[in-house]
Amino acid sequence: MIDKFGRKIKDLRISITDRCNFRCVYCIPEEGIVWQKRSEILSYEEFVRLARLLAGLGISKLRITGGEPLVRKKVEVLIASLARIEGIHDLAMTTNAYSLADKLDALVKAGLQRINISLDTLNSRKFALMTGRNVFERVIEGVRLAAASPLKPVKVNAVVIRGVNDDEIVKFVEFARENDCTVRFIEFMPLEGESSWNREKVVTGRETREIIEKVLPLIPKERKDLSETAVRYGFSDGRGEIGFVNPVSEPFCNACSRLRLTADGKIRTCLFSLEDHDIKGLLRSGATDEELTQAILEIVDQKEERHHINDDHFQRPARTMSCIGG
Repeated sequence: MIDKFGRKIKDLRISITDRCNFRCVYCIPEEGIVWQKRSEILSYEEFVRLARLLAGLGISKLRITGGEPLVRKKVEVLIASLARIEGIHDLAMTTNAYSLADKLDALVKAGLQRINISLDTLNSRKFALMTGRNVFERVIEGVRLAAASPLKPVKVNAVVIRGVNDDEIVKFVEFARENDCTVRFIEFMPLEGESSWNREKVVTGRETREIIEKVLPLIPKERKDLSETAVRYGFSDGRGEIGFVNPVSEPFCNACSRLRLTADGKIRTCLFSLEDHDIKGLLRSGATDEELTQAILEIVDQKEERHHINDDHFQRPARTMSCIGG
């Protein structure tokens, strides 16, 4: 699949649930959220069918997200089915790691290849405030178990928010080196559940990098693929890696290779799309593979050239990150 701007579409993010056991301030409000009915959520069989069709169109990388994907029962069954799809060469998951200790062995056995763990603070008190849950040690255990597993490289995603956790940047670097993992610093985006985003709270990737380089010199790493979201750096002794994901200050839309499939069967062509494209309706009305494939190609043709975060007329998506999938 190549969109009308010449970008090759090869990455699919699949949100398998809108539910989550955390209430992170930039993602899900503590009160007032309405969960999707179970009947509205795609079944594992439906996810696999769509993934198979998309693989036939050139998708080679799958990432399972939520919500929190590990709250969905027997997720390893889905992973095993996706791992068997011809043409899928990279199968990953993003999780908050709360249930990772219990699920890790089954996920690896099923065929999961990589894992990203969302962790925005290394302070247990602050963790409870940011997530609404007092389970910091359980998450850290999940990170360390993953780092010792075949899921390499383990990536830790930290959303940096000014006045909240920007004082922990160097601590995260130390954590990456101590655990031989990758920490990716992500700029704060306007997708949060509490509607508290403003530009003053954005710590740019450049600012984060300058803070780190006052302590340790960073060595740029080769960018294997222009569609990679992170600009990566290493250290002279080879221990640990740092990445910067800068969608606000340095948009990478010109090389975007991603589609998103929501838990309720909508295809999104951009994280900041203002509309969804329904595929579930076709799927459940008896559409053939050929009809679904044609619908997908028509959706790809509508992929936006870029997001509009930095434009005066920017509108936030109506759905929060938990509904969209990361």
